[in-house]
Amino acid sequence: MSGHSQFALLTQRRFLPYFIVQALGAFNDNVYRQAIIGLLFFLGVSTAERSMYAIIAPAIFIAPYFLFSAIAGQVAEKLEKQRLIVITTTMEIVIMSLAATGFLLQSMPVLLVALFCTGMQSTLFGPVKYSVLPAILKPEELTGGNGLVEMGTSISILGGMIFGGLIFQLAGAHGPVVAATAIVALAVVGNLVARRIPRVDAGAPGLKVNFNPLPESLAVLRMARRQPAVRNAILGVSWFWFFGTVLTSQLPAYAELNLGGMAGSATLYIFALALFSVGTGTGSLLCEKLSARTVEIGLVPLGALGMSGFLLDLYFARPGLAPAGGLDVAGFLAAPGSWRIVIDLLGIGMFAGLFVVPLFALIQSRSPNSEMSRVFAALNIQNSGFIVLAALVALAAQQLGWTGPQLFLALAVANLLVAAWIFTLVPEFLMRFLSWLLVRALYRMRIRGVEAHVPDDGAAVIVCNHVSYMDALILAASIPRPVRFVMYYRIFNIPVMRWIFRTAKAIPIAGAREDPALMQRAFDAIDATLAEGEMVCIFPEGALTRDGEIAPFKSGVEKILERATAAGRPVPVVPMALRGMWASMWSRRSERAQASALGRMRVPRRFRALVEVVAAPALPGDASAQTLEAHVRALRGDAA
Repeated sequence: MSGHSQFALLTQRRFLPYFIVQALGAFNDNVYRQAIIGLLFFLGVSTAERSMYAIIAPAIFIAPYFLFSAIAGQVAEKLEKQRLIVITTTMEIVIMSLAATGFLLQSMPVLLVALFCTGMQSTLFGPVKYSVLPAILKPEELTGGNGLVEMGTSISILGGMIFGGLIFQLAGAHGPVVAATAIVALAVVGNLVARRIPRVDAGAPGLKVNFNPLPESLAVLRMARRQPAVRNAILGVSWFWFFGTVLTSQLPAYAELNLGGMAGSATLYIFALALFSVGTGTGSLLCEKLSARTVEIGLVPLGALGMSGFLLDLYFARPGLAPAGGLDVAGFLAAPGSWRIVIDLLGIGMFAGLFVVPLFALIQSRSPNSEMSRVFAALNIQNSGFIVLAALVALAAQQLGWTGPQLFLALAVANLLVAAWIFTLVPEFLMRFLSWLLVRALYRMRIRGVEAHVPDDGAAVIVCNHVSYMDALILAASIPRPVRFVMYYRIFNIPVMRWIFRTAKAIPIAGAREDPALMQRAFDAIDATLAEGEMVCIFPEGALTRDGEIAPFKSGVEKILERATAAGRPVPVVPMALRGMWASMWSRRSERAQASALGRMRVPRRFRALVEVVAAPALPGDASAQTLEAHVRALRGDAA
């Protein structure tokens, strides 16, 4: 698994044309919006008129998200997705041709009408933008693919703002013609590339579209709230947009007043925005590496902590006015304390990327394919509401006389409170963070065969040797899909670990002589889990190895497979092996059985031990315990 990289997706037709289209769309939107500002300066309109535009334009652009997102989600669900992308990019050509007419006529009413239409086209494209990813990517590629998309979006927005802002400065009197030509040309290129995207089947081709926006908006919002983890992932994404909107809305004034930028120049503001955008792109790309190519929502609490930590430091780095003014980028970097601010802005963006990318991947992995576009439509509705709320909060803070650093301080504290609230509502986020932290801190992992042999969907049973108290956490960090672990009840009840196992919906089991009722409940829970198309992991030895060798597999695994087969739903069995665990943390090497579970948690013999997780091709559901044991023994070999 470590030999793979998300960048390989950029060489494949199933992903590259889609990536280019979404990046070009974000780039062109921002070229257009910044070129309108450039036209206002070119026309010499008053400061009051420019301020009026700054208020009206975002409202015009975001209004379609409220009005049409629910309809867009239904359309994205009903139509074949590549066809819909071609339709939306064709709409973009028409809309940008109208906008080009506005530039050539130097007509603000025409440009504002085109801006509303641009918002409408973005609304239609939004649900398909993220719902298409699970159809073209494997589960283990979701985090990396979303990281690339988020990186591409943040860099495209920044590049579009810079390019659009420079058009009238560099082209002078030819600015209207250059702006008109650029936005139409970009739209045409996007449409041509969209035609190279492979076919992606509709999620619900038989869906009847309801064109009444209000009841359908309420319906998709209810749909998105069915599963707590998805509901709160959507809340987390919307909070990300609130956080980013408040932060970036303060950067123009912050760059001039607190960083010492030249009055009337956007150079230092663009530099600060670039730092945040590059940080976000970097954090987005890091998600795949840190998650070991799984949907690792444990990164979300880490991202939230990092966002607040660097934002707090940004406040303390420059709480007051800049010591000197009239600075360009070079002058700012030469000033004392400037590099601390640079690192803070990069850090805020980087941890924001770690925060939001796993949330997108979680929504995609937990939402049914037939509902995913409508779930993302609900996300767009909620996002737009949070963006409006963020603008109102920033305006209120300005009216109260708050400075940019003071608002940063309040935002850092609010981010911690909101994150804590979300993680309290869904303990899975915090549980995954703690397990991710434990596994990555204590072990170095090498993973082989998991992507190739663990099914991307549907029920399956995983069987593995049992070496340490950390086995379940290590396997959970290695397998791209959620897994329910069946574990001996005494291990399940270890203090601290018990909360993690219970939150992960592990299934405790006991021997027939110890607790027959608990054993029966475990078999019932396993069968119900498989019936729902989920994966179960079993340690058929029944206990931790005491000598490093694999003990004979017990017949319980056969009973599980026989029960599923008798119900007419046989499941494949994937043999897996842990290698190198015997000499690592929390195995029973060189120790006698101890009465206290806490007593087993001694200082490890090998800190940061190299551990391998190896998988073999799936076996049919009628495999015997002896056959499964032989495969696991062969996988483990001599690496106990």
